[in-house]
Amino acid sequence: MFIQTESTPNPATLKFLPGQSVLGSGTADFLSAEAAASSPLARRLFAVEGVEATFFGTDFITVTKGDGIEWDHIKPAILGAIMEHFQSGEPVIEGAADAGHAAHDEGPDSQIVNQIKDLLDTRVRPAVAQDGGDITFHGYENGVVYLHMQGACAGCPSSTLTLKMGIENLLRHYIPEVVEVRPVAA
Repeated sequence: MFIQTESTPNPATLKFLPGQSVLGSGTADFLSAEAAASSPLARRLFAVEGVEATFFGTDFITVTKGDGIEWDHIKPAILGAIMEHFQSGEPVIEGAADAGHAAHDEGPDSQIVNQIKDLLDTRVRPAVAQDGGDITFHGYENGVVYLHMQGACAGCPSSTLTLKMGIENLLRHYIPEVVEVRPVAA
C-alpha cells in the first residue's frame, strides 16, 4: 500500500491519500480521542502522540498536529497507523458517516436554503476537499449564512479569507438575499 501525502493551507494539517476509498459517502470529523470511539481508524490515529484532530473524506484523511510537534517526528507513525488499519480489514467507522449539511429544508426560507446547499455542494465543497477539508451548511437567518468548517479548514489561517472573499462573494452573487457568511463551531 502506497499512501501519498499533501500539504494543506493549514500548516498544522496534512492530507493523507491511501489510494482507496476511506468513506463511501459523507465525512467524519473527530476533534478528540473521546470523539473517536466509533472509529477504529481514528482511534489508531489518536494513539499517535501529537495528533489533535482527524477528518475523513471519501478518499482522504487529514490529520492535525499539536503546536510544538514536528511533522518529521509523527508522520511515520501516522502512515503506519493508516496502513495498519487498512490491512486489518476493520471498518473506518462503526455506524453511518455524517451526510454533511444540517437539515433546514422547511420554513419560509426553504428555497433560499436549498439554493445555498446546492451552491455549496457543486462549487465550494469539491474545492475545499482538495485542500483536505469540508464546509457544511449550519443555518440561515436574516440574510446570514452559518457554515461549519471541518478538517484542514478548521483553524486554517486562510479560512476567514476563504469565507469572506470566496464563499460569501459566490453566495451573494447567485443569491441576492445573502448578505453575510459566518463560521460556527462544532
